[in-house]
Amino acid sequence: MVRRLVVIGGDAGGMSAASQARRRQPVEQLEILAFERGPFTSYSACGIPYWIGGVIDDRDELIARAPEEFRERQDIDVRTGHEVVAIDTDAREVSVRDTDGTRSVHGYDDLLIATGASPIRPDVPGIDAAGVLGVQNLVDGQRMLDLLEREEPARATVIGGGYIGLEMAEAMVQRGLSVTLIDRAPQPMSTIDPELGVHIAEAMAQMGIDLRLETDLEGIETDDTGNVRAVVTDAGRVETDLVVLGTGARPNSDLGAAAGLPTGARGGLVTDARQRTPVDGVWAAGDCTQVFHRLTQRPTAIALGTIANKQGRVAGINLGGGYARFPGVLGTAVTKVCGLEIARTGLGEREAREAGFEVVVAEVRSTTRAHYFPGATWMRIRVIAEQGTGRLLGAQIVGEEGGAKRIDVFAMALWQGIGVQELIDVDLSYAPPFSPVWDPVLIAARKAWDAVDAERLED
Repeated sequence: MVRRLVVIGGDAGGMSAASQARRRQPVEQLEILAFERGPFTSYSACGIPYWIGGVIDDRDELIARAPEEFRERQDIDVRTGHEVVAIDTDAREVSVRDTDGTRSVHGYDDLLIATGASPIRPDVPGIDAAGVLGVQNLVDGQRMLDLLEREEPARATVIGGGYIGLEMAEAMVQRGLSVTLIDRAPQPMSTIDPELGVHIAEAMAQMGIDLRLETDLEGIETDDTGNVRAVVTDAGRVETDLVVLGTGARPNSDLGAAAGLPTGARGGLVTDARQRTPVDGVWAAGDCTQVFHRLTQRPTAIALGTIANKQGRVAGINLGGGYARFPGVLGTAVTKVCGLEIARTGLGEREAREAGFEVVVAEVRSTTRAHYFPGATWMRIRVIAEQGTGRLLGAQIVGEEGGAKRIDVFAMALWQGIGVQELIDVDLSYAPPFSPVWDPVLIAARKAWDAVDAERLED
């Protein structure tokens, strides 16, 4: 008898799972039906700010695999323009509405929910006005590009100073707009410790971005035609022609929750390590789920394509009859804004203390190459370690081109439980075009161990 797998969501988590399941089960044994409410599948949402900013010319370059390819190459029946509006877990059915409003019901043996994350829209007057846009998907990106070309705005205001907010602020500058960024935090990129965050603020100011920090959004003013005229904050008005929402995202778990699936951290769907929900036959993967943090040993929610793809792979292996587990996350992330590379993994100082750790912190400033080698640029590394044991808890890097991917060395050390003392002696490569003779990672580990050792001697 042919089993049916229904997938809700056609991007990273959903299509990774569908592809893995198909590799293990032929169409004669497993029918795969995927519903995606938008027109695109398997695309890079992370690339949207670069497309809008003109770094990427063609939208299609962001699409890894079109619906036709899934249908023709893998016998996966992908139906775009179809939104799942309800799940009946008792009957094992989903209700679907297409773009024409036609409704249909489809049964399943197994169901994978991969509905992603939804942008957070501040609950303030005028937030739904024309000219207030987010950039969660390719349709959002195209809508923004169309507005930029049609209206030719001169001023943009970005709400939120996280990854998307900063990337979109830079994209607006690249488009020739005057840009203001408003954030309630005391610094942009609040996931980076303040000691390094100051460099981000300086780089944004040097690019001409007007930073309004520790400022609360109170509303959006519109003109007689309903278009944006100004942003209202607790520190006054900011006249603008366009508002870009960069206020983060929350797990898009409402569909699953309405069907009785339990939710946890930040509203993410609860799964086990195999991506099974507590409801028989229902699985979930990607940004709509909570994830297990390997350091805090607590659930959290982190919307990253890397995590969604890995969870989808795990779910697909299991749905295809194999066995796989998702082992958790460290929160490793990297970006590039306003000429700076920014990276982090593990816990920041405040996060580590809030998790109950007693910590020491070490910082180094070094170069990406030997100091005498042409093209050497600066970087600053901050390492957080556990007091007494020297256990590595986190690292952050801010600097110019060539430094940020060193965060992966710290991520691997965290993953394997390597402490800062052991990290000092790791056999990293060296040549003047690539690093100083003591790589900045090793120098930072050495300084962190010195701080741990000093604390131990005082005790």
